[in-house]
Amino acid sequence: MMITTLAALAAAGIGLALSRRNTGLWPTVAASFGGFMMLTFLLGSIRAIPAGHVAVVDLFGSVSPQPLPSGLRLVNPFASTIAMSVKTLENKEEVSAPTREGLTVGIEISVLFHLDPLHASDVYREVGPKWVDVLLIPQFRSVVRGVSATYEAKALYTSGRQEVADRIAAELAPLLAERGVIIETTALRKLTLPAGLQASIEQKLEAEQESQRMQFVLSREKQEAERKRIEAEGIATSQRIVAQGLTEPVLRYRGIEATLKLAESPNTKVVVVGGKDGLPLILGDHR
Repeated sequence: MMITTLAALAAAGIGLALSRRNTGLWPTVAASFGGFMMLTFLLGSIRAIPAGHVAVVDLFGSVSPQPLPSGLRLVNPFASTIAMSVKTLENKEEVSAPTREGLTVGIEISVLFHLDPLHASDVYREVGPKWVDVLLIPQFRSVVRGVSATYEAKALYTSGRQEVADRIAAELAPLLAERGVIIETTALRKLTLPAGLQASIEQKLEAEQESQRMQFVLSREKQEAERKRIEAEGIATSQRIVAQGLTEPVLRYRGIEATLKLAESPNTKVVVVGGKDGLPLILGDHR
């Protein structure tokens, strides 16, 4: 860019010098041409790089090692600038993948990723602008098939889905990091099982849930039986303690207390005589 700008300035300077020495038409034309060339070079050097992109500068096959950040930039007017996105991108794939049982299931999975700005020039020079098709997609499909082959179809269909997705991301990330592609996350979106297998898995899950429910019921009944046993033992122990305390003197004393309370009642008239062992007896009630 500096060489072309200097050339344009030199042309403008020559034209201006000629216009000062001569007053004819040609010097004026030369000066105008020089100014026009300088303006053209300056305008051709301004490039607008969109937000979320970096620009790789390619001058006749010579790629600049340092990409340009977004904004207005001055470049060599003869150079090409290739905008490469560094935003988070999403790629969805539908893959026919094997399982540990030897079945083939359809997996719809997506991956979030972005290009490392520091590797943009290397990726353009070594792979080209269609780096997603060349670097990401083949590796992504291969890792998905490799990971799914270590899991049963039931794990892919049930709660093991997140574990599978995390493992795919963990295995895919180091394969692409050295090429400048950063893996953010993966997600299993949909699983298509062979005919009849899905119904079998659902029936098995229902049976497991019913078994778990019955275990809960049995556990609750056992707890209730244990509670009643402890309660009965407590009552029996209490009665045994009370029975041990009911001696003859205690019973005689309680009888005297009851007789005194009846005698003190204003609404009761009783006749009391000495009974067996000296205990009072209530013979009747006269109102």
